[in-house]
Amino acid sequence: MSCGVDSNHFKLSGRFLNMNQGEFYVYSPEGGIDGIDTIHVVGGRFTYERPCDREMTLMLVFPNFSQQPIFAEPGKSVEIKSDASNMKEMEVSGTDANELMTKFRLQTAHIAPPDVTPKAVEFINSHLDSPVSLYLLRTYFIQAPRPDYAQAGKLVSKMLEKQPKNGTLIIIQQQLKQLSHGVAGAPMAHFSGPGIDGGTVSEQDLGDDVAVLCTWSSWNYVSQDMQRMLRRKLRSSGGRLHLVSVCIDTDRSACLKTMKRDTLSWPCIFDGKLFDSPVMQQTGLADVPDNIVYQHGKVVARSLNNNDLSKKLDEMLKKD
Repeated sequence: MSCGVDSNHFKLSGRFLNMNQGEFYVYSPEGGIDGIDTIHVVGGRFTYERPCDREMTLMLVFPNFSQQPIFAEPGKSVEIKSDASNMKEMEVSGTDANELMTKFRLQTAHIAPPDVTPKAVEFINSHLDSPVSLYLLRTYFIQAPRPDYAQAGKLVSKMLEKQPKNGTLIIIQQQLKQLSHGVAGAPMAHFSGPGIDGGTVSEQDLGDDVAVLCTWSSWNYVSQDMQRMLRRKLRSSGGRLHLVSVCIDTDRSACLKTMKRDTLSWPCIFDGKLFDSPVMQQTGLADVPDNIVYQHGKVVARSLNNNDLSKKLDEMLKKD
C-alpha cells in the first residue's frame, strides 16, 4: 500500500458505494493542512495526495456532516472502502494506525454511545503509543458532551509512560490540570489576550448574563460552522448573549479574512501560538472547536457540539 508515493507525501484513495458523483472535505485539527481541501468523487472513486513531512490526523467531513479520522504518515498510502450511506463501517487499510482505527470503528458501529466509552478505555490501555489512542482520548473523554477529565488524566499518564517526549500529550496533561475551570458551577476563569484588532480581550468582555467563550480556526470547518451559528444566536438574543472567541491560527491575515467573510463582529483573541496560547491554559480550552458556556459568571456547560450548543443557548435565552 505504500507504493506510488514519495517519502514527502501522503496518498489517500478509495471507492464508495452509493456515491457515484460528489465531494467531501478534509482538514487537519492539528493545522497540518492550511484550511480545508475538497476531495471529488467521480465514478465512485477518488484520490487525494498532499505533502506530508510528519505524522498528522486528517478529518474527513462527509455531506451529512459526519466525520471520520485518517492517520497520515510521510511516504504512506492508504485506501478507503465504504458504503456512503453507512460511514460508521468505513474500512481503511494501508497503515497500522488506520487498520487499528478500522477495527475499533467496526467493533463499536452498532453499540449505544454510552457503551463505546469502556471500549475506548480498553483500546487505549492496549495501545498506549498509538495515534488512534490520542484521537479516542480527545473524542470520548475531553471533547465529549459530558467529559471525564479524571479518566482522561489517568489515561494520559499511562500514555506518557510509553511516549514521554510526546509534546501533544504533555500539553493535554497541562490543560487537564486547568479544566477545573470548566466544571459546571465553577466561577469564570480570569483570562486576557491580544485582540485581533488591537487592545486586550478578557473575561470582562463576556458580561454577566449568557456568554460563550470558544475556539475556532480558518482551517477547521466544524469550528467555522459553530461561529456562524453563534452569530445567528447573537443577533436574535436582544443583547443578552456575549461572545469571545480564540482563533487558533498562526496566520493573522487568514483569521481576518474568515472573520470578514462570515461577519464575525465580537471580540476575538489572536496571538499566533496555536494550542500554546496562554488563554487556552488559563481557561482549560483544549481543542478546536471547544467552548465554555457561562451564565451570571458561572460555568453552565462546556465542550458542546454544534447542535447541543445551539439547543443550550435557546434554552438559556428563552424569555420567561
